[in-house]
Amino acid sequence: MSHKDAGRTGKVRKTRFPISLFFIFFGILLLMSGVHMGIIVLMNEREWHSTVQIVLPLLYWMAVALGMTLYTKWRVKKTYEAPMQSLAEATGKVAGGDFSVFVPTNHTAARLDYIDIMILNFNKMVEELGSIETLKTDFFSNVSHEIKTPLAVIQNHAELLGKEGLSPEKQREYTEVILQATKRLSALITNMLKLNKLEKQAIKPLPQSYDLPDQLCRCALQFEEQWEKKKIEFTAELEDRALIEADPGLLEMVWNNLFSNAIKFTPPGGSVTLSQTSDADTVYVSVSDTGCGMSEETMAHIFDKFYQGDPSHSTEGNGLGLALVKRILELTDGTISVRSEPGRGSVFTVALPVSREDKRYE
Repeated sequence: MSHKDAGRTGKVRKTRFPISLFFIFFGILLLMSGVHMGIIVLMNEREWHSTVQIVLPLLYWMAVALGMTLYTKWRVKKTYEAPMQSLAEATGKVAGGDFSVFVPTNHTAARLDYIDIMILNFNKMVEELGSIETLKTDFFSNVSHEIKTPLAVIQNHAELLGKEGLSPEKQREYTEVILQATKRLSALITNMLKLNKLEKQAIKPLPQSYDLPDQLCRCALQFEEQWEKKKIEFTAELEDRALIEADPGLLEMVWNNLFSNAIKFTPPGGSVTLSQTSDADTVYVSVSDTGCGMSEETMAHIFDKFYQGDPSHSTEGNGLGLALVKRILELTDGTISVRSEPGRGSVFTVALPVSREDKRYE
């Protein structure tokens, strides 16, 4: 049973001193009082000296008080001091940057009390902090790498442009490389800002009912020059009308990313297919290509930030596109899935809820 389950079922103990402890103390005091009465009777029967009759009970109760004090101290140390000292030591380590700390509870899941719950919550907090620290480290490492690469390209080609005697063709070539690097850097920063705003929900989706096939056509036509340049056969299979309720601006980023990736990873002479279907509750959009495809390992990470499965195309992107797509679809109550095989292309399928105005099958 987890600490949350214990809390819901009311099995978390509210005190560390159970009622049985009261009866232990009460029983011991009664027993000690009985022994005291026995000593008094014994001394009277044997007519011990009056000094002995005064000193002996005093010594007896001093021993009883010492024993009760030591027992109470032991209980307090076991019940409060030991777990609090462990927790204090652990917080010191966490403050020093050690997120591998784990504090064990004093009781099993079936006998948790409020201090155990505090310890479990502390362990959970440390685990989350460790994850955040790892993500932060990875993020800065990835960002540094992604920014450093285009900056190095800009610097190198700017130095080449500074050389004397360059032909006009070389000047145009170096200028074009610098422009492409600056565009990549600009796209990286733009995507980072968009993703950060989406994750912090600083961008609130503004859903409206609109025709999805019309939007898909307009987005696809923006890439006409690119697929014609690579002699890619582009095919669209769309319904005449399919209403969805979503933020058109955010979903436009989804389609642009999927189209861009499909064209980027499809070799010259290949094909890209856009397909849109729907049923009573869901609209499905698939973008398939005949590109290089992906392995199982690559598919497991393609929605991670900065992940780029194909190093040969790493200079054409920044690994944030699909992370942005996934976050947008999460905010839109949509999903995305992928099917792919190395050398046989990929199929990305987006599922979105049908607009309430378009329940055609009810």
